[in-house]
Amino acid sequence: MSYTMDRVIQDADFAEVDERTRKALADRGFGILTEIDVKATMKKKLDKDMLAYTILGACNPDMAWEAIGVEPRVGAMLPCNVILRETTEGVEVSAVDPVSSMSAIDNEQLKQVAGEVRDTLSEVINAI
Repeated sequence: MSYTMDRVIQDADFAEVDERTRKALADRGFGILTEIDVKATMKKKLDKDMLAYTILGACNPDMAWEAIGVEPRVGAMLPCNVILRETTEGVEVSAVDPVSSMSAIDNEQLKQVAGEVRDTLSEVINAI
């Protein structure tokens, strides 16, 4: 089972894909709670160079509310991470598959919520 949903964008640079990703997330009710510039962090902490790589911690408040309501400790697995990374083929956008990441939790209601989140994140990936 794959743990991410992925798409490579070949017709745009990193900044444009970043902008398109943020818009697609916002259009589907997600806000960005955290942002990590992995490239800058690796340079600063390890003096290592790498291609552009950003992690966006995205949260849909309605869906998070529902998930926490049926499984209070699920917050340890939130927010939904979306990564943008520069590759030789283009900019790859990957979103966590919530169904896969929540599979260790034995709660049928949570699995339903995770399915809804997966469907919405899949729409985000397709909209970019």
